[in-house]
Amino acid sequence: MPLSVTTPVEKMTGPYARRWWALLVLCLSLLIVVMANTSLIVAAPDMTRDLSLSSSDLQWVIDGYTVPYAALMLVLGAIGDKYSRRGALVLGLLIFAGGSVMGGLVHHTDLVITARAIMGVGAAVVMPATLSLLVAIFPRAERAKAITAWSATSGLAIAAGPLAAGWLLQHHAWGSTFLMNVPVAVLGVIGALSLVPPSKAADMGRIDYVGGLLSIVSVGSLVYATIEGPHFGWGAGPITAAVVAGAGLLAFVAWELKHPNPMLDVRKFAERPFSGSMTAVLFFFFGTFGSIYYSTQFLQFVLGYDALETGIRLLPLAGAVFVGAAVTGKLAPKLGVKVMVGTGMVIGTAGVFLLTRIESGSTYTDFLAPLLMLGFAIGLSLAPATDTIMGSFPESELGVGGGANDTALELGCSLGIAVLGSLLATSYKDKLTDLAGGHLPAAAMDTAKDSVGGGVAVAEQVAENPQGGAQQAQTLLGAVHESFAHAIAHTSLIGGIIMAVGALIVIAVLPGRERLAKHRKEQTAEASQEAETVGAA
Repeated sequence: MPLSVTTPVEKMTGPYARRWWALLVLCLSLLIVVMANTSLIVAAPDMTRDLSLSSSDLQWVIDGYTVPYAALMLVLGAIGDKYSRRGALVLGLLIFAGGSVMGGLVHHTDLVITARAIMGVGAAVVMPATLSLLVAIFPRAERAKAITAWSATSGLAIAAGPLAAGWLLQHHAWGSTFLMNVPVAVLGVIGALSLVPPSKAADMGRIDYVGGLLSIVSVGSLVYATIEGPHFGWGAGPITAAVVAGAGLLAFVAWELKHPNPMLDVRKFAERPFSGSMTAVLFFFFGTFGSIYYSTQFLQFVLGYDALETGIRLLPLAGAVFVGAAVTGKLAPKLGVKVMVGTGMVIGTAGVFLLTRIESGSTYTDFLAPLLMLGFAIGLSLAPATDTIMGSFPESELGVGGGANDTALELGCSLGIAVLGSLLATSYKDKLTDLAGGHLPAAAMDTAKDSVGGGVAVAEQVAENPQGGAQQAQTLLGAVHESFAHAIAHTSLIGGIIMAVGALIVIAVLPGRERLAKHRKEQTAEASQEAETVGAA
């Protein structure tokens, strides 16, 4: 067996023999870039204490990863198509590992945020490369199964990140949650060189760098405004970013419509399979990441679970993802994309609505059904949606297709945490003011209202203060718990309504099985006609 695969996919006469081993490498690479988002959820309390993070600092430690990750995927996916998809995967893993080493060793807030941003750049290279390589390696008959495994890995990472981070935090400092990425990334590089064949687009033409720059400005500004505005007020920075995002989007659409070789053919959004599937991916991760963001805080700060115990309690979500993936693998070919994605949207929406029952006396059992439903919904729907998105792109644009899919996914995560997190913070602050306003010094009250973690910390300080005492501390702690439970219920109601609207849009837009089959035949005929025209020229 050769140590490195050197024959490009494009020159192979049949399906690549070791494609399932290659899929394992691609899924492993995907796993760590998604885990980098979820592992920080349980590491945040330790980081906050060690680095004395403010609410703004913590938000940017989390989202310093998100901005470059979301903004760069489309462009870097196209560059991978042009030059080397496997090369992009290897380079992205190395950048990601470098950022992880930096994040694990530094002890200053600005440097940690910088390390997270470097990791985000690496992830923006890795994620579209995994999907474009998968589609290039697997024949059409096996592609749905491979994408199902890829999608299930995304769901697994949601639970695996907190679990792995929680286990490390039992005996190590928070820096270990960064360093755990390094051996996995190195293993991914070795696996990519030895098991993943080279691949790049044939006759792709010049890259539309102007369109790429406009997409970076638009998406980056949108994510920044979404993060900064709801949490810290709509000052000059977020408003300017929102205006730039809107203007950049209009300029991007206008440029792409007239460009002969656009970065992303925006006319695809007029195709119902593509636009419906993109909308589904966006809303799925909006609801899932937003719900997990505040559910894990309840488990830690209200129920008192440590990082490892919290990670273990997210495992049912991962298990439900695999069950949903198994079901969709059997039923999607028979029932079609619309039924599977629509059903998943309804189940996921119902799971978010179930969180409206949370109250101060709730236990982990009250979170179990919503977690199971969200996990099952992801497993049921993400693979058919992703398969439809990738099927909308020709071979020369697989990286762009992967970038489009992953941008929708990451935008959903960002919007879910930012929008629902902002609603959560506002509702918690208002309720705590009603319950405890006037009973604490102004500075202590401001700290308690900043977050549920701040409220618990103030209660601990009151208990240690001779002028306070255990009874007063317990009263404050009860108010903090009640306020946060109220905030979760209120936020879940709004989140559920948003998810329900998304579900209705997806069900209305996605075509039925027969119309989708007709659309795919038309696409295949057009692609064949274009290939014949190019060959004749």
